[in-house]
Amino acid sequence: MTESTSAHPNEPHQKNFAERLNWLRAGVLGANDGIVSVAATVVGVAGVTNQSAPIFTAGMAAVIGGAISMALGEYVSVSSQRDSQHALIEKERQELADDPQAELIELAGIYQSKGLSQETALQVANELTEHDALAAHLSAELNIDEEEVVNPWHAAYASAAAFVIGAILPMLAIMLPPDSVRIPITFAAVLISLALTGTLGAYIGGSSKRVAALRLVIGGALALAATFFIGTLLGSSGIF
Repeated sequence: MTESTSAHPNEPHQKNFAERLNWLRAGVLGANDGIVSVAATVVGVAGVTNQSAPIFTAGMAAVIGGAISMALGEYVSVSSQRDSQHALIEKERQELADDPQAELIELAGIYQSKGLSQETALQVANELTEHDALAAHLSAELNIDEEEVVNPWHAAYASAAAFVIGAILPMLAIMLPPDSVRIPITFAAVLISLALTGTLGAYIGGSSKRVAALRLVIGGALALAATFFIGTLLGSSGIF
């Protein structure tokens, strides 16, 4: 078993796979949201005015508010997931304490339903129960590892930090260039960075890099175009 696991280091039977996916999900979502939402904000304001002060103020408000919002959202979401996992673990622990024989039969039935003979399934269930009954039932019934319960603080920190890191790029892209080219430079920088984060996330997660990058680039382009159009429309209307 050890040899098989080490031969496939990128497959999901790694011990820390759930935790890694938790960090990856929060980090990639945070970075992408930081890039897109802050870029959309500053591009939208730049459509109304070319003055740097209001653009910078709006951008910083989007950075601070977005980072807090992402962290809070991740914390609440992952806390709910963690509470559900803890509840399922405690329920299974209680069932094992109340009627271990019935749980043994249930475990054997699970393995028998997967193709093992009745005799083999009962032997597997007995051996797993002797080793760690709770872990055996959590894995077979619920696909949960007690040591891999998600951590909401990790998700919150990763999401907020990634949001701020992602937001730095559109802020620099809109503030540093001359007024005449700040919009196209911001568009280009944002779309390239979205393609890179999509590719990186897909690489770590083992999914299609092209699909992930294309999905983010199209979504980001639509968001930027929409906010710039609305900002330009408001600016030319004389409302502001």
